[in-house]
Amino acid sequence: MITRHRSAAGALALLAALTAGLGTAGPAAADDEPAQPSPKVELVLDVSGSMRARDIDGKSRMAAAKQAFNEVLDATPDEVQLGIRTLGANYHGDDRKTGCKDTELLYPVAELDRSGRTEAKTAVATLAPTGWTPIGPTLLKAADDLKDDNKERSRRIVLISDGEDTCQPLDPCEVARKIAAEGIHLTIDTLGLVPDAKTRDQLSCIAEATGGTYTSVRHTDELSGRVKQLVDRAADPVAAPVATEGAAQCSDAPQLKSGVYTDREKFGEHRWYRVDIEPGQELRAAVSVGADRAVNRDYGVLLRASTEHGREIVRGSEAGDGRTDVISTGLRYPKPEDDGDDDSDGEPAAETVCLQVSNSFSAPASVKTTPGLPVELAVDLVDAPDEASDVASFGLGNGWWLLGTLILVGFLAGLVWGWVSRWRFAVWRTN
Repeated sequence: MITRHRSAAGALALLAALTAGLGTAGPAAADDEPAQPSPKVELVLDVSGSMRARDIDGKSRMAAAKQAFNEVLDATPDEVQLGIRTLGANYHGDDRKTGCKDTELLYPVAELDRSGRTEAKTAVATLAPTGWTPIGPTLLKAADDLKDDNKERSRRIVLISDGEDTCQPLDPCEVARKIAAEGIHLTIDTLGLVPDAKTRDQLSCIAEATGGTYTSVRHTDELSGRVKQLVDRAADPVAAPVATEGAAQCSDAPQLKSGVYTDREKFGEHRWYRVDIEPGQELRAAVSVGADRAVNRDYGVLLRASTEHGREIVRGSEAGDGRTDVISTGLRYPKPEDDGDDDSDGEPAAETVCLQVSNSFSAPASVKTTPGLPVELAVDLVDAPDEASDVASFGLGNGWWLLGTLILVGFLAGLVWGWVSRWRFAVWRTN
């Protein structure tokens, strides 16, 4: 399976859920799971000089942003910890080095009570378009604002800007990839105010690097609605994928249970993971590799299940040769109920299956290859099929039965067509 022209996050999560048939997203846990920690959201607002432009419903971009912030602050769910950071709000001068440090935490990340909402609105009201556009440095600071010791917490940055970063060579896209590689479950969504092509490309790149979304905005109500939607999304997130690190060989691979896992894989790399399957269970696995930067044509992804001794059980693969955001594949492997393999207690022993994830991406010479490409691996263990009519029992995970069926149908169709052709020719000669 392959999904093109979608954001990395949306495509990765949706395909993993559909292909793996997951009942719940997230790692296997006890029946009584602890409550999810409150999500953290930081709104990052560009206050550079270009925000004075009056091209959003007859008012300035800054005025539209302030109105949107007031509406969002009123509507922020109580369980969301929200903060506000600015870029380009304080320095008026022409010194680039100083201007690229101009980022400020306007309101600290915290749950909003009535006084907190009022305080945040007051702080936003004082803003006036001023200076530079240090997007890269600001994203680094914003990521630090959201960090804590809770690895399960959902984190989101909503960046609102009307122009490109002016503090190169600290590339905002590279900064976003670095943040994503830290595995802190942080998503960056970007909104471009009346963007030109270069701004749109840069903001899209930032969002794609972390599985976020990019939105072009030209009206005040669009801005308000979209920011509120993103904050609400943080308040009701799907279970966050668990960061893991595959190994170079199966014997050293991490042990996975049912759940969704994220990793980073170098260009052309192979990574291994391990899953234990009980008799009577079926393994369903899907992997998605995101192209979060420019890549060369001709690429592919392989998901391969094998025994600990290296014998291949089943595989899934997909290839492409054009522009893509995500490429994905999956597999299914049912383990029979009674295979005669018992442990010392007389109980059927679990089988360890090695999952190999490989990619054949390559990058142009001008593109950095670190950190690696984002990988999302979905694993689910369900009851194996009871009836032989189930496609998994026939081994359709390998595709051989389907191939044989197609060959047989084609052969029969050829015989029928040949007989009809001979009959028509005979009738023509007779007449």
